[in-house]
Amino acid sequence: MTEQFLQLSDCDLREIAAALRGNRLSTPITPVGLGRLLAGCVAGAVAGELQQMIEQGFTPSQLATVLALIVKDRWRRPTLDEAIDLVVSGPEAPGLADRDTSVVVRELFAHAEKSVLVAGYAVYQGQQVFAALADRMQAVPQLSVRMFLDVQRGPGDTSTAAEVVQRFAHRFKSQQWPPDRPLPQVFYDARSLDLSADKRACLHAKCIVVDGESVFVSSANFTEAAQERNIEVGLLVRCRSLAERIAMHFEALLAAGLLVRAL
Repeated sequence: MTEQFLQLSDCDLREIAAALRGNRLSTPITPVGLGRLLAGCVAGAVAGELQQMIEQGFTPSQLATVLALIVKDRWRRPTLDEAIDLVVSGPEAPGLADRDTSVVVRELFAHAEKSVLVAGYAVYQGQQVFAALADRMQAVPQLSVRMFLDVQRGPGDTSTAAEVVQRFAHRFKSQQWPPDRPLPQVFYDARSLDLSADKRACLHAKCIVVDGESVFVSSANFTEAAQERNIEVGLLVRCRSLAERIAMHFEALLAAGLLVRAL
C-alpha cells in the first residue's frame, strides 16, 4: 500500500469503503468513477492504487475492510498533540500553560507500575527530587528501577576507578536517596573515570522511561534548581516504540560492557 490512502481523511476513507461494499464503485476502478467521491486532484492517484490492489487479487469487500482498518487504527493512535506535551522549568511565560518539569517527573515516578529507567548527568538534592520514585519503590516492590548516572573524578584525583565509585555510591545512598527506602540499580559510563583526559567521557543524557510506554527527555538535570527554577525545556512523549528503543539503547550499552554497575 502506498501513501495515497494515508493522505485521505477519515470521511473520505469511510465514503469509499461504503461505496465498495454497496457496489456504488464498480471495477475496474477509474478516476472518473472515483471522482464522484473524491476531489479530482486526488481521485486519479487513489483510483490507480485501488485498481492495482484489485489486480493483485483483492475483492471490493476486502478493500473496504482495509480502508476501515486504516480509520480504526487512526482512532486508536493518539494525535501528535495528544501524544506530546511541552514541559518547562523556570518563570511562567505569560499566556502559556505548559506543564511543569517537577510536576511531570513526580507524576511519572508516582504512577510507575513495572519499570523506570532514569538517565541523568547532575544529581543534587536527590532526596527531594527522587522522593516520589523511592516511595513508589516502597509501595510496589516488584518495580524495576535502573538509573544511569554520571560519575566523575575531581580535578587532580588519581584514585582508582573502584575508589571513586565507592565514594560515589556512599554519597548517593547517604545524601541523594531518601533514607529507609529500597535502592535502585545504578550504572555509570566506565570511560568517565579514565585517568587520561583525552579518553574521558561523561554520561550527559537526561531522560526518564516509564513502563516502556512514556518518555520524558529534557535539558533539566535531576537537581532542585533545574526542576524548579532554571529555564529548561523538555518533551513528554507517550510512545511505546520510542520508549522501547531508548531502553534497548541502554541495554545494548550494558551488554557491551560500556555501562558498569555502581550500586
